[in-house]
Amino acid sequence: MKTPKEVGEILRGLRGERGLKEVAAELGMSWRTLQSYETGVRSPRDTKKEQIAKYYKKTITDIFF
Repeated sequence: MKTPKEVGEILRGLRGERGLKEVAAELGMSWRTLQSYETGVRSPRDTKKEQIAKYYKKTITDIFF
């Protein structure tokens, strides 16, 4: 299983040049929540993991495990 910091690095990489607020709005969450996932401060719940993986067209395993 990846550490929260590793997951955060993956999420930042997937977001690329898109703005934090833009992606958070598309995911239906606050930008602060997405930022906390990207910095490794918090880990998303399973339902959010599914939503994030689907948004980036990746598997949950690719990003979180």
